[in-house]
Amino acid sequence: MPISRDDVVRAAVEVLDEEGLAGLTLRGVAARLGVSAPTLYWHVRDKRHLLDLVADSVLAEVPESTRAPRPGEPVWEWLAEASRVRRALLLAHRDSVQVVAGNRPTEVALPGIERTLRVLVEAGLEPGEAVRVVTALGSFVLGDALETQTALDRPTGEPDGGPLGDPDRFPTLAAAVPTAGGDEERFEEGLALFLDGLRARLERRDRARREAALDCPAPEVERLGPGAPVTARD
Repeated sequence: MPISRDDVVRAAVEVLDEEGLAGLTLRGVAARLGVSAPTLYWHVRDKRHLLDLVADSVLAEVPESTRAPRPGEPVWEWLAEASRVRRALLLAHRDSVQVVAGNRPTEVALPGIERTLRVLVEAGLEPGEAVRVVTALGSFVLGDALETQTALDRPTGEPDGGPLGDPDRFPTLAAAVPTAGGDEERFEEGLALFLDGLRARLERRDRARREAALDCPAPEVERLGPGAPVTARD
């Protein structure tokens, strides 16, 4: 039975979930599909291309994460929701961060990227600046997801009283631990810091534009005579 590129990518994601990135090989994907490894080259150029396709699949578009901002919804709140969805998709797959980090978007991903950049430009960013904002936010989400996934591999329990050591020597650290929270609290704190900065930048620019508009003198109106048309002079 012929296979498609979608079949190859789906099998690759299954191998990733079961064996991790180290076990994700073209030979392993072919074996899962019941075909020879050379057959895959009809659908993918090489392993790097396969990983790019897997990255797209892991972060597959879902309606609520790729929607346009609702009327009156601030762009920073829209980005916050999309970032939460992106992180959840990463955490749903083993070693997904290593696959997604450094990937190059395929043609399938370009419409979503274009849509996001257009929203940010309409909100007041320059196009290149919008790219930097998107990639910086994406890097934060990737880093947080990596920290969360890596922590799952740590053994439970810490010897010698855990990482605090002697509370008398580190009283501020000891006082902070009970309210520091876990992975979710860390992510939300970082996301808020990032998007608060974006909000301040956009609001500052909007205020400057409005002030500039108020400072711009209205055109001088001149009437040439009774019944004559009104003209404007700069």
